Amino acid sequence: MTTTSSRATTVRLVAVREDPLEPGEVVAAVSDAAAGGLAVFVGTVRDHDGGQDVQRLEYSAHPTAEARLAEVAAEVAEEFDVVAVAATHRVGVLEIGDVAVVSAVSAAHRDTAFAASRALIDRLKARVPIWKHQVFADGTDEWVDSP
Repeated sequence: MTTTSSRATTVRLVAVREDPLEPGEVVAAVSDAAAGGLAVFVGTVRDHDGGQDVQRLEYSAHPTAEARLAEVAAEVAEEFDVVAVAATHRVGVLEIGDVAVVSAVSAAHRDTAFAASRALIDRLKARVPIWKHQVFADGTDEWVDSP
């Protein structure tokens, strides 16, 4: 899904999908001749959490997750003086090392790109209804930050 905000083409890509994520797709979406800085966050599945060995993660999303992600991206685009914003999040079963989320922001200056990028990933994690189910190597599991 490609979504635009009221700032013409500022929000260039938002997606919640089962297919593997490609950081290059998100970088390409925010690349622009007007941008002097581009900040990217790539979140991957790590092999541990809270002193336990993680075997895999299972992400699930509410049907409104992509729309909520678009809202968050548009909010960041409106709040910061950015050129472009993009974010993708994966759902389904992910193995160690898989890419779970990619977000990127481009701006005329690096300070703005860094600040907007941090706001984008923090708000995505806090407000987009995507839930993480961790399965540990010892057979136990837990839901993280789930209602």
